[in-house]
Amino acid sequence: MNIDIDELMKLSHRYRDNPLWDFFLNREHRLITKWLHYFEVYDKWFAKFRGKEIVMIEVGVFMGGSLQMWRDYFGSKAQIIGVDINEDCREYAAEGISIEIGSQDNPNFWNYMKGKYPKVDILLDDGGHTMQQQIITFKEMFPHLADGGVYLCEDTHSSYLSGFDIDKAEMTYMEYMKRIIDEMHAYYKGNPLSVGYNTKNLSGLHFYDSMVVAEKKERRLPPVDFQYKTDENPPYCAFCVGTAKHIKFSDV
Repeated sequence: MNIDIDELMKLSHRYRDNPLWDFFLNREHRLITKWLHYFEVYDKWFAKFRGKEIVMIEVGVFMGGSLQMWRDYFGSKAQIIGVDINEDCREYAAEGISIEIGSQDNPNFWNYMKGKYPKVDILLDDGGHTMQQQIITFKEMFPHLADGGVYLCEDTHSSYLSGFDIDKAEMTYMEYMKRIIDEMHAYYKGNPLSVGYNTKNLSGLHFYDSMVVAEKKERRLPPVDFQYKTDENPPYCAFCVGTAKHIKFSDV
């Protein structure tokens, strides 16, 4: 694949005001490996947490550089937790940064994590990228996120590559997340039994090149459609829930 260096430099220039990109280029840190477009997605979804008392879990410690980046980005009130299967990663613990050793495809490990960290605001899955690892991590930890939290899984192009246990998996991670789209829209199926946890707590699901972002927000009501007309006296106002017929407020 041929890369136009001039175009690459122009593209990178668009990130000049991105604090994560600034840290990546200009601050002292251990090795960080990221696709360029990730920085824009990170800042879009994580900016609202800056300067707040949050708990972030990053699966996949590698050389510990990204843990330093998150600590700098979110500030001193944030608790950053790195998860890895490599015991050597313990050396990257620092002020505001904890290391937990365990396998992300083991539900028992996640049960331990949920007990130790009862409030998690952000989960970033940059772990082993196998289908089982990514699916189990979402199943176990998305329900544990705090209301208003963000789940982000990166390097999801592993669903389209050889390896990553695709031949052993019932489905790829991306196929699994397409099913989650259906779960989010279960109210429209007309079958109350199809409405589950994700229907009531997943407020948005966003797909980028090699990234999936899931927004955690309780949906206390099914989708409500309003009708309003002001050229009548009194004004006409009606609503419907899900796929039911509209009901006039005056008839309620």
